[in-house]
Amino acid sequence: MKLKSYSRLLLIACVVMCIAPSCVKEGPAGKDGATGAAGANGTNGVDANETCKMCHNPTSVDLIATQFQFSKHEYGEAAFSESGNTGCSPCHAQEAFKYVVAHNTPVTFSPDPTKPGFFKNDYATDASASVGRIGCSTCHSSIHTTYTSTDLPKLTTVAPVPMTMWAGAKTIDLKADGGISNLCVKCHQPRPQTNLQTGNVQDYVGVAANPTVLAYDSDNDKAKTNIVRPSYRMHVHYGAIGAVYAGMGGVEFAGSEAYTNSAHTSVASCQACHMGADGGKSPMVGRAGGHSFNAVGNFTTCNAAGCHASPIDAKNPNFWVNPRTDIQQLLMDLAAKLSVGGVEIMNRNSTSTNLWVGITKNNYDGYLNVYDPVNNPGFAAENPSGTFQNPAPSGSWTADQKALNLTFPKLSLTNAQYGACLNFQLCLRDYSLGIHNYKYTRALLKNTIAILK
Repeated sequence: MKLKSYSRLLLIACVVMCIAPSCVKEGPAGKDGATGAAGANGTNGVDANETCKMCHNPTSVDLIATQFQFSKHEYGEAAFSESGNTGCSPCHAQEAFKYVVAHNTPVTFSPDPTKPGFFKNDYATDASASVGRIGCSTCHSSIHTTYTSTDLPKLTTVAPVPMTMWAGAKTIDLKADGGISNLCVKCHQPRPQTNLQTGNVQDYVGVAANPTVLAYDSDNDKAKTNIVRPSYRMHVHYGAIGAVYAGMGGVEFAGSEAYTNSAHTSVASCQACHMGADGGKSPMVGRAGGHSFNAVGNFTTCNAAGCHASPIDAKNPNFWVNPRTDIQQLLMDLAAKLSVGGVEIMNRNSTSTNLWVGITKNNYDGYLNVYDPVNNPGFAAENPSGTFQNPAPSGSWTADQKALNLTFPKLSLTNAQYGACLNFQLCLRDYSLGIHNYKYTRALLKNTIAILK
């Protein structure tokens, strides 16, 4: 046989041998062999449901969310009305606040390229971030980062706070409890008062040093010496508390009272008094405490923290009744001094729109008693002694409103009167009637009253 034919036969035989077994019916399986050795344990997985329950339970996040419903932060009106406003939203909208913290946005004033010789406020957010109601992640920076209980306590910022009203020249740094009050003060500080001629921040030191100089001359509205133009809304806004608490927010006229601070400034924190000694984990007392941030009527922290040797309550003469009575009377005395021709400069408002109704006997709200039919339509009923002429009528006013405005007396302001208005607003809108910082509040009011001769 030839070699080529032999090779072909051998190939065919191999193929047949490979195919043939598949055609044969398979027999029954044999008995299982012995069990092999156990393998190494794998890495445990994460039970997401159990992790969530570390925080989302009746005594933690669920409780906090319920308490937060009683907080003014939750109501959200300002967040909606200021949405898109890059200058206001850092203190009114969640994403804007987070933006200025993350970018360390400066509170300086710099030359305005669109207005030669004029300054603009640099403290603003990006337009895309000027949204969002105040919520959990406004203050807590790491929620849902690791999905463990370590996420919740971390705060967005505890860094010292350069004050916008001073363009960063002064800084608040409240060190008690690890500086956590600085988180609150980041927003709860006065809005800058700006110079009419430059747009830069007002020189409070210059105002205090020259009390008799005119801050505004109503007979010469265009005078280059006018540093302010009085209007109904000429004010330091609503965040007075941080500045009063730190003892550095007023026009400090020289006088018999030294500008010192009470013990609260150095030994207490906003959270300790407004949330409770345990950081808001304990039950609320009525509508106060916890994440309501309301301290009215809640004295548990004053007594639990060991700050006061004797229990504090609403009847305590030395630490509640007497200081508040004293500051309330000083506010009334200052308001009486702020009067021109028998007409009060400070505005009265006994309606629910006044956040400080009841703080003074005449229900002052801190605004000026200047005619404004849009923002202050109830002026006639609330200010029976009369009102002042608005030096800058709005173009939206009717002809009758503009004519009525001209019948009111004009209002000029000396530096003493201008500074007194700001100090009155600051001490009134602190809301605590001196409890936050009694020594500084009293000195500010006493020295201001004395300067108004």
